[in-house]
Parts: sequence; structure tokens; C-alpha cells
Amino acid sequence: MTVPNQTSGVDPVGPGGTAWGPREVPTTALLTDHYELTMLQAALQAGTADRACVFELFARRLPPGRRYGVVAGVGRALRALAHFRFDEESLRFLTEAHVVDARTADWLADFRFDGDVWGYAEGEIYFPGSPVVVVESSFAAGVVLETVLLSIYNHDAAIASAASRMTAMAGTRPCIEMGSRRTQELAAVAAARAAYVAGFEATSNLEAGRRYGVPTRGTSAHSFTLLHPDERSAFAAQIAALGEDTTLLVDTYDVLAAVRTGVELTGGRLGAVRLDSGDLALMATKVRGLLDSLGATGTRIIVTSDLDEFAIAALAGAPVDGYGVGTALVTGSGAPTCGFVYKLVARAESDDPDAPMVPVAKKSTDKISVGGRKYAVRQLSAEGVAEAELVGVGAQVRLDSDDRELLVPLVRAGQIVGNEPLTAARDRHTRVRAELPLEATKMSRGEPVIETVYAGAGVEGRNPFDRRERTEQVHT
Repeated sequence: MTVPNQTSGVDPVGPGGTAWGPREVPTTALLTDHYELTMLQAALQAGTADRACVFELFARRLPPGRRYGVVAGVGRALRALAHFRFDEESLRFLTEAHVVDARTADWLADFRFDGDVWGYAEGEIYFPGSPVVVVESSFAAGVVLETVLLSIYNHDAAIASAASRMTAMAGTRPCIEMGSRRTQELAAVAAARAAYVAGFEATSNLEAGRRYGVPTRGTSAHSFTLLHPDERSAFAAQIAALGEDTTLLVDTYDVLAAVRTGVELTGGRLGAVRLDSGDLALMATKVRGLLDSLGATGTRIIVTSDLDEFAIAALAGAPVDGYGVGTALVTGSGAPTCGFVYKLVARAESDDPDAPMVPVAKKSTDKISVGGRKYAVRQLSAEGVAEAELVGVGAQVRLDSDDRELLVPLVRAGQIVGNEPLTAARDRHTRVRAELPLEATKMSRGEPVIETVYAGAGVEGRNPFDRRERTEQVHT
């Protein structure tokens, strides 16, 4: 039986051509905050619920020291939107808990998003002020989506941003996601998907494999070795079951003795050994020398043990063939959220369908927003290197031949049009990261690698989210 993957628009295909994908899920409509619905109720009563509006999801700044961010969660957000329906059980809860009144409940019962959504494609790079998502709809239709969009984008983009730094440091060496035991069980599935977008080659999480088609990997843990009377018995059992190309975990007792045993049992044809403790660079060097001396020149060395992008960078000169990353990845490597916000940036002057749109913006200290519908362009040099994030306010930015537009249609008149295979997002990330200046992959703390430049609405050439610039303006 073929189960369509409603997230990517295609069926993940497993061994033997078997197609897998996510099953139908309950409504996502209650994955929201209480105040979204109380705002809706007040707007319905005031007669402003149907007023045309533009909402925008963006980050005012990157996590401290980061030079770029990665957009992820687009496919998951579109799937959540497809299931954003207030069913009978949801409505009964909302009314019995006195969250909404009867009139609002009636409105919710018939709700189907009928607006337009534009956004950065999955795998794309973003910077402070980038209009990652633009929602054009009535106030009512746009406001109820705020929480679910923020929760998906803030989590998935944080994981992908960390993963991108790790894969950049790993270079051609593969990275495997193995953080399921270090985060909430469903967050682990989303994290595996986001890591795959940003270049990880596989995951240990089987639900990510079934739901999204992410390749899965895994062999054994220390408990399997400890189950047996000695290491030789454990290795022999694993090889008998999984073949000589398996990966043996060799640091339960004595690493070098374990390597000798694995090579002997396979006649030098052992697939890989895994190191999970100690000085990884030093031990990898010793193990590589031993493997080569025993004739097992094709046996790979995989390292794990609390790796992050800095540890991976430090291992660049070591004879390592791959990395398994867990805790640091699924927690965003110190930045578990992107700080995305979702703000109303434009509204119609009245309920008249032909009423002009007017920009609106917050002026709160350190929580400002820029009013007006946004259009975004990545400015590229003739050599294809990113030079600036150009954001037009109220009008499209003029493109040069080397530049490219960043906002793509995701939803048109309520119909989802932005589904794509997850591999497309993965390929896109590889391509757009290569556009960034070389400074983007430095692990030292720094500012965004390119500047966000605005055009229109009185903010020409100025990045209102740049704290340094605002401080200079105050002092001058």
C-alpha cells in the first residue's frame, strides 16, 4: 500500500521500492496559544476580523556569534496548515473551557485558510530581517496561524542552522544524526529531518525514516557487548547477524585489543569501528595506524561522544571517516531557537475590499518591526558570491542579472503549492551555502556574513535590527 507523504509531496522510498510516508494526523488547530483565539473573538465582535492584512515571520537578529541561519520546517508547516481544522472535539474543549464564545466557535468550525503564503524555500539561508514567511489574508485567518508557524520554524531552523555549521566543518566526511535520546520524542523526528536538509547523511531515528524518508543507520551499543561473556563473542554475534561491513563499537574495554579482534574475525574486511570516548583525535590516530598495519586499510573510523561543530573542526586533521552527533545537534548547539517572531506589518485602511494597505510597525525598544509588505532578493556578485540581502518594503527590489528572488509561493488562495521532495531542500542548501563568502564558515564569533539592506518606506540602506547602528545613531 502506498501512503503519500503529505509533507514533501512525494513518497519516501525504502529498500525494494517500498513507499512510506506520514499517516493522517489529528487536527493541528490547537497547537496554538490561547490569546490567538481571544484576539479572534474580539476582532469578530469589533467587525475587523475580515480586514485584509499582511503578517511576516522574521528574526530580528541571529543567535550571538552566528554568521547565517538556515530555513527549515517549510514542509512540516505546510502539512500542519493542511490539517489546521477545528473538529468537534476541539470546539467542545474551547467552548466548555470558555476560551471562545458561541459565535467564535461557529466561525472556527467553518475555518479553512483561504489566503496566500510566500516564503523562503526550505534549505535557504536567512539573515536578520529576512522575511522568511509572508502571510496575506484576513486578520482572522492570519492571526490563528501565528503559534503553529513559529513553533515549527523556530525549532527546525535552529536545528538546521547548527547542522549546517557541523557539515561545513565535516567537509566531505559524513555526519549521522543520533540525538533522539536527548530531546522530546517527536522533536527528535523533526530534528532528524532538519539535520538532513542541512547535509547530514542519515539518522538513527526510525520514525524519521518512515515519515520523511531520511536514511537510517545503526548497529550496536555497549550493552550488546556487555551482554556477552567477552568482546570476541559479542563481535562474532554482531558480524554473523549484520555482516562484515558492520561497525563495531570498540571502546567498551581496551580499544586496540578490540580493533585487533574485529580485524581478525573479518579477515581484515571489517567495515568500520566506532570510538565513543577519550581523546578522539589521539585514539583515531592510534587506531588508524593499527588498522593499516593489520592490512585493514579499508576499515573506516567513526567517532561519536558529545560532538559539536567545534569538536568536528578540531578533528579535521585526524584520520576520521565520519561523525555521529547527538546532544549538541538536537539542542541547536547552544541556540535552541532562532528568535523568529510573527508580526502584523500591513493592514487595509478599512473593510472596503479596495481599501489601500497601510504599513504598521512596533516601536518598542529592542523589539521593533518594519512596517510594509516585504520582497527579498539575494544580491550576488558576477562570480556568484552573496553580497547583500536586499529587502524591498512595499515594492519589489530591482534585480540585476546575477541576483535572485528569495520569496516563493507556498500557498495560493488556500491551496498548498509549495510542497517539494525533501531532497530538493537538501540540494538547495548545499547550493546556497556555497554562495556565501568564505567567512561564513568561520567558527569564531562574528556578525552576519552579509548585510541586510532595505529599500522603501523611509528605511533605505538601513538595517533597523542592527544594534550597533542604532547605538551609533543615538550617540550621534
